[in-house]
Amino acid sequence: MPYSSEHKAQTRERIVHAARRLFNRHGFEQVSIDRVMSEAGLTRGGFYHHFDSKDDLYAAAVASFSTCNPFKPDFKDSPPPAPRELARMLVDIYLSDEVFDNIEAHCPLYALPGDVARAGLSPQKAYTQLIRNLVHVYAGALAHEADGEQRAQAIVALCVGGMVLARTTDDAALRRSLRAAARTQALALLEAM
Repeated sequence: MPYSSEHKAQTRERIVHAARRLFNRHGFEQVSIDRVMSEAGLTRGGFYHHFDSKDDLYAAAVASFSTCNPFKPDFKDSPPPAPRELARMLVDIYLSDEVFDNIEAHCPLYALPGDVARAGLSPQKAYTQLIRNLVHVYAGALAHEADGEQRAQAIVALCVGGMVLARTTDDAALRRSLRAAARTQALALLEAM
């Protein structure tokens, strides 16, 4: 008896979730299809029912971040804040200790840039969309500013760059200082008139 479309979607999501965690922790080259499928509790044979290649899985893992974003605040019980307040919250969360310490849930923008730069077109398109999505959040907060789009891009560069550099050092004080400096400058760009 064939599986339902709901079961197929759930299985695909398990594979993508496992891949995202593994890629964040180990990088694209170090993670095999067998390892992803084992992490998802599945056999390799099922992989090709969901993806054409490891590159396609990688693109799906990168793209899934925008729908499975651990940085998204929960507004079920209250209305979302104004765009500028939401942007401030995102800067604070993005550069926080909690996010920095949760390697498996890192944003692909700072967890995987070297891998994506060497990956195929499909992962690069998914990565590009993540950049555009993040810029869009900040640009919305700066919609009435003449240089809002440019400032939004600078905020993304500060947030991502702050996390990339913080991940490269073994000096805990420098890790905190880099992220604090990025946060200060990103918030200043949000408030500058």
